[in-house]
Amino acid sequence: MERHLDQELKELNKDILKIGAYAEEAIYKSIEALKNRDRALAQSIVDNDINVDKLELDIDEKCIDLIARYQPMAKDLRFITTGMKINAELERIADIAVDIAQRSLEIVDKPLLKPLVDIPKLTAVAQNMVRMAIDSFVKGDIELAKKVLLSDPEADNLRNLIQKELIEDYMMKDASTAPRAVQLLLITRFLERICDHTTNIAEDVIYMVQAKVVKHHPEKLK
Repeated sequence: MERHLDQELKELNKDILKIGAYAEEAIYKSIEALKNRDRALAQSIVDNDINVDKLELDIDEKCIDLIARYQPMAKDLRFITTGMKINAELERIADIAVDIAQRSLEIVDKPLLKPLVDIPKLTAVAQNMVRMAIDSFVKGDIELAKKVLLSDPEADNLRNLIQKELIEDYMMKDASTAPRAVQLLLITRFLERICDHTTNIAEDVIYMVQAKVVKHHPEKLK
């Protein structure tokens, strides 16, 4: 029975990687759609969300089934329950990518307010955090999980920089820029929220591996 459980846990790992890949790809495509004024690409992200939702439900059902059939203890139980939580976080990240795509659709036919420099930088940070968070779960690597948590201030700083520029250099100086600026502000906020979700994943990984709660307790990272 133990060998069967080990194999099914490996399959769960693969499923988490799959939904993580969907989420990361959706982030990338949503910003590419914004940069390239690509309505079709933005709409494809919205349309594909139903597939991500189905995968999330399948993973949840698999986790519940594993618990019911094997009644795992300790490390295995933490792995499965953490997988369920991370599955939900990744589905939410994919949902946020849909939010970004929808905001892009709102301004796709309008000229860009400004060259996009810092938003792609924040996107790269978000993608890297997602990638590291997934890898930390799959490998059980708490050092990688800690790197995710330590990356969050960079995301916050970029968000603040973008918001300051959009408000002070555009909206306050020319009210006509407000409709486009607001969409970019929302996109920035969405990207920062993606980073927040990755920190949740990293905290869950640390609990899974060490049974240590670091949420709200950054001093425990040391």
